[in-house]
Amino acid sequence: MDVKALLTSVLREIRPKDKRIEKETAGMLRAINAQLKKDRLKATATTGGSIAKNTYLVDDHDCDIFVQFDQKYRDEDISALLGASLRKVFPKLITLHGSRDYYQLRDALHFEIVPVLRIRKTAEAVNITDCSPLHVTWVRKFPKLADEIRLTRAFCKANGVYGAESYIKGFSGHVIDIITIHYGGFLKLLEAARKWKEKTVVDHHNVHKGKALRELNKSKLVSPLIVIDPVEPSRNAAASLGEEKFNLFIQKAKEFLKHPSKEYFIKRDFSLGMITEKAKGNRLIMIKAVPPDGKEDVVGAKLLHAFAFIRDNVREYGFTLHDAGWHWDRQHDAIYYYIVDKAPLALTYVRQGPPVGLEAHTTNFKKLHQETFVEKGRVCARITREHTAPESFIKRLLETEYVKTKIKRAKMA
Repeated sequence: MDVKALLTSVLREIRPKDKRIEKETAGMLRAINAQLKKDRLKATATTGGSIAKNTYLVDDHDCDIFVQFDQKYRDEDISALLGASLRKVFPKLITLHGSRDYYQLRDALHFEIVPVLRIRKTAEAVNITDCSPLHVTWVRKFPKLADEIRLTRAFCKANGVYGAESYIKGFSGHVIDIITIHYGGFLKLLEAARKWKEKTVVDHHNVHKGKALRELNKSKLVSPLIVIDPVEPSRNAAASLGEEKFNLFIQKAKEFLKHPSKEYFIKRDFSLGMITEKAKGNRLIMIKAVPPDGKEDVVGAKLLHAFAFIRDNVREYGFTLHDAGWHWDRQHDAIYYYIVDKAPLALTYVRQGPPVGLEAHTTNFKKLHQETFVEKGRVCARITREHTAPESFIKRLLETEYVKTKIKRAKMA
């Protein structure tokens, strides 16, 4: 099967086959708009996100709804106005806190209802979310690329690079839209990604004329990929993208182009068997970490920091770390796993100090270590390890104040 036939086959599987989501969303819009009218609010609910762009996937259950308020509410708390109206219809409404509070309804579908001001241009925005409908309008100018965006979304989700949350640092849906449109399709995007370097700039409308790295504020240039927002050219839409996900996307792009396969579009569920297979005879250490309370993004970031703290300390202590990872489905405890060499560490090791000619440094080194000796022109000391097995070392790390501030509690599985 050639690559085009393969992608056609993939599209048949990821493109929604019925109109259930559109019908349920339409029903939700009618209910919200009817209540807004009853409350005499000059506001209109419309679809947003991938539903509005017609780029959603067959297994998507998240539906964005924007409630656009008239400019007359510019100085009012439109979140409070919307919440008061919605609760009359939806008693199980969940409030989520952000730069402006928004709302969630969870049923067969997960609706996020976001209050925004109705604007014609970004200069009229009071809050960053006010620009979201403009993003939808921009993407809808490229209807022929809707399926190409679907392919990119499915590829990113399956390969673990999707999601702009601070604990993921991957590609947001908005960035996926922009880069797929910019390069003219999924395959062309992968071809371009093979050649991406640090600080590659994607400026679809060439607003910055090749000078984006000089013209944008430095705080917006921390990401490895700079994607100029076509609606807000002073914004780097990929600012939250991390180095790890950037490099992983490039790696997967190269692998797919070399050996195209449907496997690159199949998201593998996390399982003990999958991790055991990864360990392949090495020592597998798994930890169940109970998340703290709080907003998802903040909680996820804390879980990530605790995982990374353990991983980095295990490596720095001297254990050979073959692989490490973590999983959190937002509903249950997080799972950390560390795959370490089977052989225990030696009870002692030699710590190298400064060259013998550096008297002040050698004096300080000798103060820190009771017994020293010279080896190959350097002052050295033999150190006795407290831990030779990774399990006991990790248990100690779980008791540190740093880890305790990031997770409620943890135990080795």
